[in-house]
Amino acid sequence: MNPADLGLPVDVPSTALFTDHYELTMLQAALANGTADRRSVFEVFTRRLPEGRRYGVVAGTGRVLDAVENFRFDTAVLEFLRERAVVDMRTLDWLASYRFSGDIWGYPEGEVYFPGSPLLRVEGSFAECVLLETVILSILNHDSAIAAAASRMASAAGGRPLIEMGARRTHELAAVAASRAAYVGGFTSTSDLAAGFRYGIPTVGTSAHAFTLVHDTERDAFQAQVASLGSGTTLLVDTYDVAEAVRTAVEVAGTGLGAVRIDSGDLLLVAHRVRQQLDELGATGTKIVVTSDLDEYAIASLAAAPVDAYGVGTQLVTGSGHPTCSMVYKLVARAASADPKAPLVPVAKKSSGGKTSIGGRKWAARRTDAEGVAEAEVVGTGAVPAQLADTQLLVQLVKAGEVVARESLEAARDRHREALASLPLSATQLSRGEAVIPTEYA
Repeated sequence: MNPADLGLPVDVPSTALFTDHYELTMLQAALANGTADRRSVFEVFTRRLPEGRRYGVVAGTGRVLDAVENFRFDTAVLEFLRERAVVDMRTLDWLASYRFSGDIWGYPEGEVYFPGSPLLRVEGSFAECVLLETVILSILNHDSAIAAAASRMASAAGGRPLIEMGARRTHELAAVAASRAAYVGGFTSTSDLAAGFRYGIPTVGTSAHAFTLVHDTERDAFQAQVASLGSGTTLLVDTYDVAEAVRTAVEVAGTGLGAVRIDSGDLLLVAHRVRQQLDELGATGTKIVVTSDLDEYAIASLAAAPVDAYGVGTQLVTGSGHPTCSMVYKLVARAASADPKAPLVPVAKKSSGGKTSIGGRKWAARRTDAEGVAEAEVVGTGAVPAQLADTQLLVQLVKAGEVVARESLEAARDRHREALASLPLSATQLSRGEAVIPTEYA
């Protein structure tokens, strides 16, 4: 069964209105003056990484492909636009048959990126490309921010499992996207059942403090949970007294107790005490899971603690202080006329204040040293140098309007692991610094 075929509540039938008003008014004016059909090239990039970040992570590509396929102006949407007088009847007629028919190239999902990297290149008529700006940026900016935070947390965890549990800290649909992005970035499971249903991400969970509090005693709560879920369950031990709870947990579940969870207090100190107590009680195989508003720095501080897994919520789904990647969608080239054979002309906005752009249809490659470690992100226009031909980063995602590169989340997850391993070791340091490799323009 493919959950994506079921029309789940977490899906949206049409993404056409995930756009800004001015994209449709630009379309109306372009249709009127004849520029709508000009062949155009738009690119997604960021001018800088969030402060202190050493690399970015591409996430949301699969969702972008879904959004482009579902970008349809159905009867209800067209009626809304007509009633609000957003655009004229000629434009409404054009929108009624809208189907993206161009090409999209991009960094594959899970790949890392740097300032100036052409993460996505959208090619087609001006009219069909300009409409996709907002929906593409909303997906990539959100998902890439979450994936970057997840990647840093996974590096800090040093191979210990990470559970995404931030659904109650964000919008219900954003929570599903965040779970997906976190999985790409290195998390192993989620508490969000919608994400598990929609994307096949492993789901986990046992009980909250409310379950303990609804019982007359903590022992009663533990006995009920073990009777229902088995001794391999995870018991929450910080509702009252941690030491007493650990003792009761082992008495109830036996030395085969699966795990205990700690959700408050000095996690470093408490984890050591709980580990010692578990071992003294003979529960040497019982694991310790910690939660409590963790971020990558808190996880790193627990590296020497006897912690077996981490649960992360708020800091993950908010990008650990950086909820967006500041990606932009800019026209970088357009045909000299509406003639399909007209040559492309590089275009770029001229501005000050760090908002300059570089015109031209771009390629990107990653130069490596003799040991295969990345040393520069090379971005250019025109012919690709022969020595970089085998290290190009963009792959075709959509060809003549048809998706040609849809892949599994596991593939994106594996790619990220490989991409991160190819960067200099300093990429995973949590100390503030510039991008771990420079961007060079050829």
